[in-house]
Amino acid sequence: MPQNLQNFRDYYEILGVTKDASYDDIRKAYRKLALQYHPDRNQGNAQAAEKFKDINEAKEVLLDEAKRSQYDEFSRYWKQKGFSSQKTPKVKTWGGNGNSRTDNGEVDPSQFDSFDSFINQVMGVNSSTRKTTSTNTDPFREPNRKVAYTPNPRPSRRDIEARLTVPLEKAYNGGLERIRLEDGRSLEVNMPGAMVTGQTIRLRDQGINGGDLYLKITVEPHPLFKLEGTNIFCQVPVTPSEAVLGGQVEAPTLDGPVKMSIPQGVRSGQRFRLANKGYPQENGKRGDQLVEIQIVTPKTITQEERELYEKLRQIETFKPRADFIR
Repeated sequence: MPQNLQNFRDYYEILGVTKDASYDDIRKAYRKLALQYHPDRNQGNAQAAEKFKDINEAKEVLLDEAKRSQYDEFSRYWKQKGFSSQKTPKVKTWGGNGNSRTDNGEVDPSQFDSFDSFINQVMGVNSSTRKTTSTNTDPFREPNRKVAYTPNPRPSRRDIEARLTVPLEKAYNGGLERIRLEDGRSLEVNMPGAMVTGQTIRLRDQGINGGDLYLKITVEPHPLFKLEGTNIFCQVPVTPSEAVLGGQVEAPTLDGPVKMSIPQGVRSGQRFRLANKGYPQENGKRGDQLVEIQIVTPKTITQEERELYEKLRQIETFKPRADFIR
């Protein structure tokens, strides 16, 4: 039957190269066009998508030495109105089926309704290549390797950092702490004990898309305690009578108030050490608490207290300014 084989595809023209182009020339032309018409760069452009398919189909043939040779052999018999007056070369073992061959082994063009199907049959070029963009969409891969082009459905994981300011008591004791992140999430975190300013705590899988969250710790200044390494410093006020008579006074610690003894005649600014009442170390040991005595005088007193202070001033023998008298 007469054939109107008007679907012949000139692969050289598609890639913009001559028929005597070298392998490297064809590969360079393919890479340039593949980058230009890649789906990622032409989203929603059906014309570019179709062009990208044609480019890949041409590359499948022209970058394969055997297929290119077969394509050149058969395409030279093509005419706009068909194969009916042309005798095509014999086909050996590289494509086609028994129904498309004559008894002497030649291909019968009348069995094909288009040059497309003819080339597909005798050369093994699958027409599905032109119906999908899943074949070799990467222009920098080696030719003749079919790879799937699939967008990564999962965004990349990313670690994030957040800052957390905690009071000294929370830093010392640890425990549950509810934090709110900038992305709106609220987390309840079991914080470790003995945290210090500058410490970073890693929370696995709490970052972006399965990344980690790093909490940068800042310990708030405390009105009573000051960290000095692993030691804790604090001041304890005493009355004039406590300073003169000595005895036990109450001192605050992170574990609660404790009783400590001060000697008679203690001076303001004098320091005492409470062993193992400081901040925990990495090895589990603790520093000490340093207590500084501050003698504080009352701003207001009762009438009875005033009378007693007046009597004491009359009888006291302590002369702190005796060295000033010449």
